[in-house]
Amino acid sequence: MDLRGWDYLDVILFSGDAYIDHPAFGAAVIGRLLEKQGLRVAIVPQPNWRDDWRDFKKLGIPRLFFGISAGAMDSMINHYTANKRLRSNDAYTADGKPGMRPDRPTVVYSKILKNLFPDVPVVLGGIEASLRRVTHYDYWDDRLHQSILADTEADLLIYGMGEQPLLQLVSELQAGKKMHEIREIPQTAFLVCKDRVPANVFKTETRLFSHEECLKDKLKQARNFRVVEEQSNRMDAARILQDVGEKTLVVNPPFPPMTEAEIDVSFDLPYTRMPHPKYKGKHIPAYEMIKFSVNIHRGCFGGCAFCTISAHQGKFIASRSKKSILDEVRKVTEMPDFKGYISDLGGPSANMYRMRGEQWSVCAKCKRPSCLHPAICPNLDTNHADLLDIYREANAVTGIKKIFIGSGIRYDMLLHDSKNENTNRAAAAYTEELIAKHVSGRLKVAPEHTSKETLNIMRKPPFEQFYRFRRIFDKINQQYGLNQQLIPYFISSHPGCTETDMADLAAITKDLNFKLEQVQDFTPSPMTLATEIYYTGYHPYTLDRVYVARNKEQKNAQRRFFFWYDNAYKKEIIAVLRKNNRPDLIKKLYPRG
Repeated sequence: MDLRGWDYLDVILFSGDAYIDHPAFGAAVIGRLLEKQGLRVAIVPQPNWRDDWRDFKKLGIPRLFFGISAGAMDSMINHYTANKRLRSNDAYTADGKPGMRPDRPTVVYSKILKNLFPDVPVVLGGIEASLRRVTHYDYWDDRLHQSILADTEADLLIYGMGEQPLLQLVSELQAGKKMHEIREIPQTAFLVCKDRVPANVFKTETRLFSHEECLKDKLKQARNFRVVEEQSNRMDAARILQDVGEKTLVVNPPFPPMTEAEIDVSFDLPYTRMPHPKYKGKHIPAYEMIKFSVNIHRGCFGGCAFCTISAHQGKFIASRSKKSILDEVRKVTEMPDFKGYISDLGGPSANMYRMRGEQWSVCAKCKRPSCLHPAICPNLDTNHADLLDIYREANAVTGIKKIFIGSGIRYDMLLHDSKNENTNRAAAAYTEELIAKHVSGRLKVAPEHTSKETLNIMRKPPFEQFYRFRRIFDKINQQYGLNQQLIPYFISSHPGCTETDMADLAAITKDLNFKLEQVQDFTPSPMTLATEIYYTGYHPYTLDRVYVARNKEQKNAQRRFFFWYDNAYKKEIIAVLRKNNRPDLIKKLYPRG
C-alpha cells in the first residue's frame, strides 16, 4: 500500500488458498476484476485465525466491503477423506502443508471480521458458500445445517461464478447505496426479518419448507432439494424463500449464462499466471497441476448426481472465444519453464465447448437438471466441430509440441447417433483426433459403475456404452500403432448401490482385465442429488426409498470389491457373496477356489 501511495482500500478479500495470480483461482479472478473497475484491492491468503487475528486487522477497514472465499475446493473435502480421516496435505497450500486453514473457513473468517468490525459489510463467495446457501446436509457433522448466512452473520452471499453479481454490487455501492438496501441483484442471497422480505421483482417466487420443518422431516428436505436443483438450472428461475428461525432467507435467481464477450473479459485480465513472490522456492501442488493448462468453457449439462459443478456453475455452457483461448495458449508458451506441452485444454467436461440447445426457446422452459440423462436431449446440439477447430489451431501455435486433454470426456456424446450427419461426422473426427493425438498414454474416463440401477440414480449412461467406446479406442490405437490405456473411474457406496452391485462390478472389470486404480468411496458434499438421497433415504424426484450404505462397515464392505485380487480381502468377499447367495460370482472372481 505504501509503494502504491494508498492510504485506504476499497475491498479486502480473504482466501483459504495460497495466492496464485491465475484464472483458475477465484481470488485472483475477483481481485483482477475489481482492479479493472478502478478499485483498490488487497488479498489476504490463508490468514492466521488462531491467535491475535493480526492478519484480519493489519490492512484496516475497506471502504466498500470484506470478501471471503474458502478457496477453490470445499474445505471439508480438502481436509478429510471419505472415512473422515484427516488428510496429511493440502494441495492449495505452499509445499502442501496442512493446517493452514480452519475447517469451514467461510464461517471462521466471517465471525472474526464481524467480531472486529461489526459495522463493515461482509460478502461471501466461492464454492463452499455457494453449496451451503440453503438448508443442507453436512456429512462431517452428520446433520442438517442452516444456511451458511445464518452461521456467519454475513451481509450478502454471491453464489455460483461471481463476476456478474459482483460487478452489479460494486456499481450500486459506488452509486451510494448501502449494503442492506441492495436486494435485487440476481445470483445473490441474504437474510431478512420475516416481516421485511422485499417485494419480488423477478417473474416468479417459490417457498421451501423451513429449516425447522426439515430438521423434523427428512421427506421435506428431499422435496426442498428438487425445487432448489430445478431452479438453479432454469433459464427463467424463481426467487426462493426459506424461513430460518426468526428470519427469512431470500435466494434470488441466477444471471443468464455469460456471453462469449463477458467470459472473455474474465479470462483476459492481466494475470501473471504465477504464485505470489512470497512463495518463491515453494511447491504448490494445485498450481503445478494446472500451470500449463487452459480452461475453454464453464458449466456442465451432465447433471451427475454426485457432482457439485452444475450446482455451482450451472448446466448452461459459457464458452470463450477462439481468440481468447489462443491468446492464453500463447501466454503459456512464454512461461520460463514451459517445455512445449499443454497439460489440458478443457473444462468441467472436456467436450462441451459451445454446445447448447438448438432451439433456445425450448431450453428457456426446461427444468431438467441433466441434458444427457435419461437420454441425450433431442434439442441439444452435440456438434464437436468448433472444439476440433480449437484443438487444431492451438496445436499449430509456435512452441507447442503436444496438447493433452486432461479433463473428463463424455463418451456418451461421442457415441450419440444424431439426426444431423455433420454432427455425427464431427463426433467421429473428434474421437479419432482425441485418441490419436491428445492422450498422454492413458485416457481417463468415468463410467462410475456397472449396475444399471445405480447408474440410473447417478444419472450416468449404461455401462454398455463403455464397451462400445473401448472398442473404438482399441481400434484407433491399432490404426495408429499406439499402445495407450483406457483408465476407468468407479465409485463405491453411492446411494442405490448394494454389495451385490459391487460384486458384479468386480466380476465385470475382471473380465475386462482391469485392476482398478482410479476408484473412490462416495463422499456426500452439499447440494448434490446423491447427498440428499444419502441423508434422507428418499429420491427427491420420485420420493421412493433408496438403499444407502451409511456406516463405516457397510462402506468398507463395498470398497473392498475394487480390490478383489488382493488376498487380504478374499475371505471377506467370499463371506459376503455367500451371505447374498451368489456362488456364481464367487466362481467368477475365484475360479480356482
